[in-house]
Amino acid sequence: MSTMTFSPEGIASRYRLCATTTFMPRNATVDTVPELPEVEALAAYLRERAVGHTVERLEVSSFSALKTYDPPASAVAGMKIRDAGRHGKFLDLGLGDDLHLVVHLARAGWLHYRDAFKSPAPLKPGSGPIALRMRLDDGSGFDLTEAGTQKSLAAYLVRDPAEVPGVARLGPDALAVSENEFAERIRSRNGQIKGVLVDQEVLAGIGNAYSDEILHVAKMSPFALTGKLTDEQMGELYRAMREVETDAVARSVGQKAATLKGEKRAGMRVHARTGLPCPICGDTVREVSFADKSLQYCATCQTGGKPLADRRLSKLIR
Repeated sequence: MSTMTFSPEGIASRYRLCATTTFMPRNATVDTVPELPEVEALAAYLRERAVGHTVERLEVSSFSALKTYDPPASAVAGMKIRDAGRHGKFLDLGLGDDLHLVVHLARAGWLHYRDAFKSPAPLKPGSGPIALRMRLDDGSGFDLTEAGTQKSLAAYLVRDPAEVPGVARLGPDALAVSENEFAERIRSRNGQIKGVLVDQEVLAGIGNAYSDEILHVAKMSPFALTGKLTDEQMGELYRAMREVETDAVARSVGQKAATLKGEKRAGMRVHARTGLPCPICGDTVREVSFADKSLQYCATCQTGGKPLADRRLSKLIR
């Protein structure tokens, strides 16, 4: 397990970026779970703004969000922020000599950087959407917030990121695997490719939104079975994954935290574009809904023109 960091300049010079055409969804909701590109961009933003500063204090408003108690939140006061990186979709802030604040933002969580706070008073328990606040020595800092009633944001103060259960289970980072390792990891799970791509134990960092985009670029059905993929199809899938993720990282890194969600929406071709025309062929983007999420695809580009049945255990309509 290693902390992944990427330079947008390096990505732009090493990889061919996708076409710069912007496809804006209308009346659609993009999956808001921060994935590899957004978390990498947040880490880059923290490296620019927070690294080198000293923590004044870490305030906890939602005690259920901080999953650890030893060391306590008070232990980070006076520690210098030494680094910021990520493990898959987990954000990792290095503190002092040996501590890490590891955060999974979940579906409704986000990081809001403040140049200054309105009040020096500590947060009160249950302060609206704010779960944690980190104040720095120059008066700046950030809030970790979570909207809605389903509270899933999780923060861990640990000496080793591997102490975080979700981090310990992660597979290799999606942008760190070779084509051969990618194929081995995908074929290690016998199932529908959409589900395997988002399995964090297979590859770390890919989520619901970008998996839709990857499968669209690869011209592959989300319900294609991993055990039936040819070597040629696997190669196309790998190249699509690299193209989609590196392009998204290059577009995201350098953005302010406040603009990242809009940047993610602007780059989507099929995800959250149900009912709109596919930007490649013009066919209508379709959707399959599940209990708590949905996927989008283009039948012409991905399933030979055959629509997928919109039920939980869908198969291709034959």
